[in-house]
Amino acid sequence: MLYKDTVLDQLSEVANVAQFVSFGPDLHQRYARVSGYPPNYRFSSAETAVTALLQAAPDGSVNIRSFTPEQPKGGEFIYGLRHANEVVAGLHRLADAGLHTIINETIDVRDGGVSGVVVGDLLEFAPEDTPRCVEKPGTVSFPRTMGLQLLEKVYHFRPALDYQPSLRIEFSLHPLRRGFRYTHTIIWEMEEVGPVELTATVQWPNLFSRLIGDKAFGLLVADTLDLPVPATTVIARKLAPFTFGKPTGTGETWIRTCPVEQVPGRFTTQRGWCDPFRLLVDEDPEGTVLASVLAQEGVEARYSGGLVATSEGNLTIEGVRGWGDKFMLGRAKDTLPGEVEESVKQLYIQAAKYLGPVRFEWVYDDQRTWAVQLHRGAVLSSGRTIYPGQANTYHRFDVANDIEALRALIAKIQGTGEGVILVGNVGVTSHFGDLLRKAQIPSWIESPH
Repeated sequence: MLYKDTVLDQLSEVANVAQFVSFGPDLHQRYARVSGYPPNYRFSSAETAVTALLQAAPDGSVNIRSFTPEQPKGGEFIYGLRHANEVVAGLHRLADAGLHTIINETIDVRDGGVSGVVVGDLLEFAPEDTPRCVEKPGTVSFPRTMGLQLLEKVYHFRPALDYQPSLRIEFSLHPLRRGFRYTHTIIWEMEEVGPVELTATVQWPNLFSRLIGDKAFGLLVADTLDLPVPATTVIARKLAPFTFGKPTGTGETWIRTCPVEQVPGRFTTQRGWCDPFRLLVDEDPEGTVLASVLAQEGVEARYSGGLVATSEGNLTIEGVRGWGDKFMLGRAKDTLPGEVEESVKQLYIQAAKYLGPVRFEWVYDDQRTWAVQLHRGAVLSSGRTIYPGQANTYHRFDVANDIEALRALIAKIQGTGEGVILVGNVGVTSHFGDLLRKAQIPSWIESPH
C-alpha cells in the first residue's frame, strides 16, 4: 500500500507539483518539496518546515490535508492558512487524532487559469475550479492536440501535458508560475488507465467561453482549426491580453465587444480604435455581461454577410457589398456573385469537417473568405422562415426600426404564442433573425412592396 504522500513524492520526480511537506501522526517529517531546498530536505522541526513553506509560497498561504493509509481521500481539509502558529496548531490537532498530514502551498484557482483532466485523446478543462470540474456541467472538451494548441494561444506557454495517452492526468494551469519546479503547469494526480477511446465534442457556450467571451472563443476555435480569422487581440477582464489570427494586410482596426454569451446586435462594433476600458465601463458597468473587447484587423471587404446551416444540411448564405454591419442590423441585402457564395461555402465545409453544422459571419476580400464570428449548431430557419411554428397572432415589424425595438417586442410576446413578421430587405442570417431564433418565436420575412 502506497501512502498518499508517498504517491505525491513519486509524482514529483516526473512532474511539477505544489510545494509541500508531509508528516506522520508522530509529527516526524516524511517528505518535502520546498523551493530553495533539495528534494526531501529534512527540516529541524515542524515549525521550521511550516515557516519555510509559507515563505516559499507565492501567495504566502498553505493548506493542510489529512489522511490515513486506509482512507487516502475524504479526510479533513483546512484551506488558506497564513500564520505558522495556526498551521502548527492544526498539525498537532490532526496528529492527536492519529492522522497523517500534507501541508501544501495554496494555489488560487481563480487566478485566470484552468484545471482539468487529460487522458487518451481527450482534454477537458474549466476555469475557477479544481480538476474535479470534469464532473460538473460546463466543462469544455477538446481533442488533445487541438486543446493544447488553443491553451497555448491564450496563456502564452505550452502546457506541460505531453504524457502518454494511457495516463490519466489531473492538472491545473496558472498565469503565474507555481510549484516546486516553478512552472505554469501543476500536476495533481497521475494514474495508469491503459488504452482508452474517448471522443471530444467541442461545444459552446461553456465555462471557458464565458471567461473569455463567446465571440472570442468561437474565433479562437476557428483559428486553431487554421480557418482564416483576422488578426485579433482579446482584451479580457479576467486574464491577460492574448492574440491569434492572421494579418489581413489592411492595417486597420475594428473594435468588437464580446459578451459572455451571444447577444445579437446589442453592443458596440465599430471601425476604428476606441478606448476599450471606457467601452467596458459604459456598456457593462456591473462587469457581468461583457467578458472582453476584441481589437481585430479589418478586412478589405468586397462583400460581407452571414451563413446558417439547417439540420438537413442546407445552407443559407446572405450578404451585402462592402462592410456587413448594416446587413447584420437588417438595413440592407444584396445579391451575391456566384464566386463569393462558393468561397463562403468552402469555408463552411472546412469548419463543419471538425465541428459539424455551424453558422458564422464572414467577409470576402476578392481572395478568400474570412470568419469574423463563429457559432456551432444548425438552425431551424428555411427559406424566408426564421423560426418555424404557427402563432395565434402575428406582429408586423418594419426592419427600418431599431433592433432594440425588436428586442423590446420579443420581451413582450415571448411565451405568449404570438409571432413576428419582419418586413424589409433583411436576411434570416441577420441579428434580427438571430434574436427571433434565440427566443424561439414563430417568424418569417416579408419583402417590402
